[in-house]
This record gives sequence, C-alpha cells and structure tokens, in this order.
Amino acid sequence: MAMAVEMVGGGGAAAGGGGGTLSELYQNSKRLVLKCREGVARLERFESSSSSLPSSSLDSSPELANAVKQDINQIRSLCTEMDLLWRSISNKPQRDLWKRKVEQVGEEADSLKDSLEKYLQRHQRRMQEAKERAELLGRANGETSHVLRIYDDEAQAMEKVKSSSRMLEDAYATGVAILSKYSEQRDHLKRAQRKALDVLNRLGLSNSVLRLIERRNRVDKWIKYGGMIATIIFVIMFWRWTR
Repeated sequence: MAMAVEMVGGGGAAAGGGGGTLSELYQNSKRLVLKCREGVARLERFESSSSSLPSSSLDSSPELANAVKQDINQIRSLCTEMDLLWRSISNKPQRDLWKRKVEQVGEEADSLKDSLEKYLQRHQRRMQEAKERAELLGRANGETSHVLRIYDDEAQAMEKVKSSSRMLEDAYATGVAILSKYSEQRDHLKRAQRKALDVLNRLGLSNSVLRLIERRNRVDKWIKYGGMIATIIFVIMFWRWTR
C-alpha cells in the first residue's frame, strides 16, 4: 500500500498494490458492470419467455444468476480498492474526479444487485407456484415428474445461490473492515512519526542550549579566576610600593 500511495501522489492516476493502477481497476470494474448488465438482461429474457424456452435454458438460469452475483461482488471489491486509492491522490481536482467515478460504479453495482435480487425473488415465487399447481393437479405421469424435478433442482440451485451470496457478502464486509483498520493504523503511525520528529527536534534544540550554557559557565569561571589573580597581584604591588 505504501507503494500505491507513492505512485498516486506522483501522477493522479493512482497505483494500487496487487490490483494495478486506479485507471486499470476502474476499467475492470466498468467491464464487469457491462457483463452484469448483459447477464441480468438475459435472465429477464428467460423470465419473459420461459414458456417457449427449452428446459436446458431454464436449467442454465441459476448458474447465470450465480455468475452475475459473483461479478457484482467483484465490482464491490474493486470499489473498495479504488476508494482507498483515490483518497491518496494529492491533487484535489483529480481526487474529486475519481471520487465521483468510484461512487458512480458503486451505485451501478448496487442497482444491479437490486435487479438481481428482485429477479431471484420472482423466480423463486414462480417455481413455488408451479410446484404447488403441479401438486394440486396430482398428475403422476412422467412429464409432470420431469417438470417437478426441474423445479426442485432450480429451487435448490437458487437456495445455493442465495447461500453463496450471503457468504460472499460476509467476506466482502470482512475485507472492508480489515482495509479500514489498515487505513486507521496507517494514520496512527503517521501521527506517531510526526510526534517523534517533534520530540527529536526539541531535544536537539535543548542540547544546543545546554552546550551554550556550559560554555558560558566556563568563560565566566575563567573571568572570575582571572579577576581574582589580577586583584591579588595589584594588592601585592601596591603594598610594596607604599613601603
């Protein structure tokens, strides 16, 4: 992270430790946003034309939803890295520009997350309704069993998607907390360094003053002794002259 801060201060398009420059992270996040939009659009097309789609397309929707969810969490992770980097940019206009860009990517990720969650809720509701209808009809032929099996498989897959989503969100929250702690510790270390430098500067000034006082004391001592000797010599000479 120290390397990232140095490169940020030098140019404006900051460099990040292990993730590339701020510009590269931003481009990666934008590509993922486009990919997620296409994925959500495909899921909505599956939803609108589910009656005419083959069962293979229906079976692929949970995997696609899971992939979109993972990409959204990746975008949020990139936003966390970019948030740490734009704060280290020394140039204020560039820092404000990158702040707006990162916030825009975060808003797009939140919007995609909301769209995906709404789709998952609708899909789960449709699966449940279809299962209930099939159970009420009580058909025991092979076609109904196959449909029920598909619905059960998709329901289980959606539950796995939700479970993995919760795990990814927990891991994301943990990573954000750790990065925040690192940032706070870095600030504490900087303040401690400044205080230590202040103390050293004060100690250096105090040592200079003490040395100056010691030299002055030595000079005063020699002046005192010289005056005493001169006074004694003068008294002796005056005493001899008067005799």
